[in-house]
Amino acid sequence: MSKVAVIGAGVTGLTTAYELLDRGFEVTVFDRNRYAAMETSFANGGQLSASNAEVWTQWSTVLKGLKWMLQADAPLLVNPAPTLHKMRWMAEFLSNIPNYKANTIETVKLAIAARAVLFDMADREGIDFDLERRGILHFYDRQSDLAHARKVNLLLKEGGLDRREVSVDEIREIEPALQGKIIGGFLTESDSSGDIHKFTMGLARACARRGAALRFGAKVERLATVNGGVRVTEGGATQDFDAVVVSAGIHSREFSRQLGDRVNIYPVKGYSVTVSLDDAESQAAAPWISLLDDRAKIVASRLGADRFRIAGTAEFNGANKDIRADRIRPLTEWCERFFPGVSTENVTPWAGLRPMMPSMLPRVGRGKAPGVFYNTGHGHLGWTLSAATARIVADNVANAMGTSTVRTPVPKAA
Repeated sequence: MSKVAVIGAGVTGLTTAYELLDRGFEVTVFDRNRYAAMETSFANGGQLSASNAEVWTQWSTVLKGLKWMLQADAPLLVNPAPTLHKMRWMAEFLSNIPNYKANTIETVKLAIAARAVLFDMADREGIDFDLERRGILHFYDRQSDLAHARKVNLLLKEGGLDRREVSVDEIREIEPALQGKIIGGFLTESDSSGDIHKFTMGLARACARRGAALRFGAKVERLATVNGGVRVTEGGATQDFDAVVVSAGIHSREFSRQLGDRVNIYPVKGYSVTVSLDDAESQAAAPWISLLDDRAKIVASRLGADRFRIAGTAEFNGANKDIRADRIRPLTEWCERFFPGVSTENVTPWAGLRPMMPSMLPRVGRGKAPGVFYNTGHGHLGWTLSAATARIVADNVANAMGTSTVRTPVPKAA
């Protein structure tokens, strides 16, 4: 039986491990944290959103970044202090602007393909993650933004997504809790939402039940190619594997260097707040459908009866996870503006670093050396895309190892 190491126990690493187990591999997962899903997979916006597949590689993104550079609470904030990595990443980002349409369509297709795989994993293993299959509602308060959304909708449709425009009256009927000035929106009924941390923790338990070795609190110091395989150095000890899949978030860049590849990931910070719905009034005033305010770049998802997750913003400031009050405040104020009946007395802030490639597409597949594979760089759509890219990379590993790509049937968990 071939042995495969997976570096990283976030949602991409564990969906990869699960798919590798399906193909009969002996899997060991390494993660520096004490538990699974403690970094970018901890408290994101909760959306499984093919409708949010539009890539950022547009001139309008660049102009907004320049405009907002000195605005502390801007949706997109770029630290003007130059670093070589940041400048090279941004140069590659600009070079991908001509690929905006093609990359958006490809992202939509991946997101749609991922849905069935992720739901199958959850169903087979009995994972409860506060799933809401009510769809995702995009809403707008300016005609210019609504006009752009109509153009984006043509690309989403080309990628196979059914997203329909809805009137203000329809929006009020779909989500009566939503207040404020709104002129229109789009509804994607096939999208959904849930708790990424609960899903990933459940998947970690499933992988352990199925025989994977989960090495938590294990800081991998070095990866090296050896005799057609890969050597993992952790805690001063070494262990050899037939293959490795790097799914280490922002740390994937350094691991790729060690393996002779270049994976140009930049850490793009995102923030979230989890609003505790501690009273009946707040529970009644919070929405159940997942929402996306395109202008503010804020998403919101109901996580069960008593939690409301609000997330957004993008900050280019290196590997910095400091939680800034001036970046959190707009999220709380957004809640108070659109859902005034929700109490914001008990709010838990969080910040995570999205591993983002300049093309806005994840790095999935083989590296230069035998036995080296990547499933990383998913940016703001890690949960949305992870199940599809996990299946792709697991098939790549199986093909390279000369084994069957047919998944081993696994009964549902009791």
